[in-house]
Amino acid sequence: MNIAVNTRLLLDNRLEGIGWFTFETLRRIVTAHPEHTFYFIFDRPYHKKFIFSDNVVPVVVGPQARHPLLFYLWFEFSVPRVLKRIKADVFLSPDGYGSLRCRVQQLLVMHDLNFEHYPKDLPWIISRYYRYFFPRFARKASRIATVSEFSKQDISATYGIAADYIDVVYNGVNENFAPIAAEQKNIIKQRYTQGCDYFVYIGALLPRKNIKNLFLAYDMFRKQHSGNIKLLMAGARMWWTPEMETVLGGLEYKNDILFTGRLDSGELNDVLGAALALTYVSYFEGFGIPILEAFRCDVPVITSNVTSMPEVAGGAALLTNPQQPESICSAMTQIAGDDNLRQSLIAKGRQRHTAFSWKKSAALLWQSIEKIINQ
Repeated sequence: MNIAVNTRLLLDNRLEGIGWFTFETLRRIVTAHPEHTFYFIFDRPYHKKFIFSDNVVPVVVGPQARHPLLFYLWFEFSVPRVLKRIKADVFLSPDGYGSLRCRVQQLLVMHDLNFEHYPKDLPWIISRYYRYFFPRFARKASRIATVSEFSKQDISATYGIAADYIDVVYNGVNENFAPIAAEQKNIIKQRYTQGCDYFVYIGALLPRKNIKNLFLAYDMFRKQHSGNIKLLMAGARMWWTPEMETVLGGLEYKNDILFTGRLDSGELNDVLGAALALTYVSYFEGFGIPILEAFRCDVPVITSNVTSMPEVAGGAALLTNPQQPESICSAMTQIAGDDNLRQSLIAKGRQRHTAFSWKKSAALLWQSIEKIINQ
């Protein structure tokens, strides 16, 4: 069986959420199934570490798809030509993009539909591309996989796809995330926050992560709390908006909000493991991997009571209303003032993260592939 895979997000030292999903599931699947040949389709030169086994054949074809026009050219012209040449039986696309001109059976992993519900959170041309093509990709696909029960129901309702054609393949969590010793925590706090305790946010800085309300909540918290607790923002400014800049500039405690920029996985473990709590209060998520990363680091989690986040947290986090900074502030106050609560959440998080692993994710994704192969 020839299984073609869209691997354009396997970028050396630049793996983000969907890139990690692609990396962790594929490296397990290809080694577990040497009876099949996997054609990894890249849109640029690739690193050899992504060729996980001898049954992987890399294919590089342009153009480099990082703009709606280039998305269209790559998925509607370049990819179909490759699929025809290699006589592909299945096309797996871990980032949800499909090909309308492709005659091969397709399995698309659609992680969430944020762009359908909050189109203004993205640049206009990207939002327009997503909202035009993704419903068509969904109807063209042989099957769809997604990363939470919430997203499954959302895709089914929004695009009119029967739920029987959508499989839930939960994300896993990097096993390198682990608790940090007390003396190491002090070193990390000296490095990032002048030795102060801090709340931490992990992820790209973009509108749907609710950065604005997190800033407002933190400012409220500091006005009510005598301690010098910082807010550490660990992530790149992906779609930093004028509104976010204006809110930040108007805060009384803006100088206590510290930005690290993009960090590697080891640095993320450090800043997460030494934190007072993770504050992950997006107003829309398809999953929310940082929740599990915090659980693995024995760090309490403050997250939102909407979309997929309660499903992932499973009762092991403090849930807040992301539209109300007062609600987020209240959770911060509880964490800062109640060590018994912190310890209870840590214990629940230790148990909760064991329900998720990349081994389980890979097995579930392979089951989706098999449904196409065997139909």
